Amino acid sequence: MLGPIAWRTPPRHYGPWELVTGLLTEGLVAAGVEVTLFATLDSETTAELDGVAAHPYAEDPAMDGRVWEAIHTAHALNRAAEFDLVHNQLDWLPLTFGGLSRTPMVTTVHGFSGAAILPAYRRSASTLVSISDSDRSPDLDYIATIHHGVDHKVLPFRQELGEDLVVFGRVHPDKGTATAISIAKAAGRRLVICGIVHDDEYFAKEIEPHLDGDRVVYLGSVGPTQRAQVLGSAAALLHPIDFDEPFGLSVVEAMMCGTPVVAYRRGSMTEVVDVGVTGFLAHDVPSAVDAVHKAVELDRARVNEQAVRRFGVARMVDDYLRVYDRILTG
Repeated sequence: MLGPIAWRTPPRHYGPWELVTGLLTEGLVAAGVEVTLFATLDSETTAELDGVAAHPYAEDPAMDGRVWEAIHTAHALNRAAEFDLVHNQLDWLPLTFGGLSRTPMVTTVHGFSGAAILPAYRRSASTLVSISDSDRSPDLDYIATIHHGVDHKVLPFRQELGEDLVVFGRVHPDKGTATAISIAKAAGRRLVICGIVHDDEYFAKEIEPHLDGDRVVYLGSVGPTQRAQVLGSAAALLHPIDFDEPFGLSVVEAMMCGTPVVAYRRGSMTEVVDVGVTGFLAHDVPSAVDAVHKAVELDRARVNEQAVRRFGVARMVDDYLRVYDRILTG
C-alpha cells in the first residue's frame, strides 16, 4: 500500500487521503491480507510499516514535499517485486515510475488537481479506480468506481437532535465556508466551523469577522474523537461547495453519526446524498435554508443505517478485494 506522506496514516486531525489509506489497510489486514504500508514512519498500523520520511512533510517547513514524495515512491517501488500488487494512493507521481516494475499497480484517483496532470495518467499502465462516477475523466479508462468507506466504530450513531449546524473541511472558497455562515444566519441557527485554514486571505476577510464565539464558532482542525462529538451533536451538516467535489468524506462521516446533510448539487453529491433519506441538495442560500428546515425532520436512525450500508469500511474493503482479484487473475 503506497500511501501519501503529507500527513501521518491515519491522520491526527486532517488528511483525507491518509484516512482512507489507513482504513483500507486495516480492513485488508483484518480480512487476512498481508499488507506492507509505505507511509510516514510515525504512522500507526497493524500492517508491516516501511518508509523513509520520519514524519509528515506538511508538519515540517524544512521538508520539500516534492522531494520527499519522490524519495518515498522510489523506496517503495524498489521493493515492488516482493509483492503481488502495488496499490497507489499517492496520485500521479508513482505512475511515472510504474513501467519500471513488472508488479501490477492499481491507483485510487482521489481527485484531479488539474488537467495538467492527466498525461501522467494517460501514459500509465496502472489500473485506475475512481472514487465517484462524477470525478471520472472521459480521457481515462477505469476498472471500477469505489466510494470511500468510513469506520462506524469511531463515528457512533447519536439519536438526539442537536441545535447547531456544522461545516467541516478546509476553510477555503471551494468548500463554501462563508456561504455556510450565510445559510446558518438565515436559518436562525448557530454554526460550528471545523477544519484547517487553506486560504489565509479568505479566512481573514470572509470568515474571521463573523466569529463571535457564540453564533459562529471556529474550532480549528479537530481530531477523530472531537470529530465524532461535533458531527454527532449537530442538527445538520452544511456542505455548500463551490467546486465539483470528488467525494466528500465529511458528508458520509456526518451521516454515519445520524446527522443529515444539506449540500450544494455539485460533483459527487448526487451520488453520495440520498435525497429525502440522508439529506437534501440545494443550489443557493434560500434553497439551502429550506433544505435545513426539512433535513432536521429526517429520521436520524435511517440516516445512520443508510450510511453504514453504503459507506462502511467493510463494503469498501470488499469492493477493493474484487478489483484486486480481477487484476491478479487477468
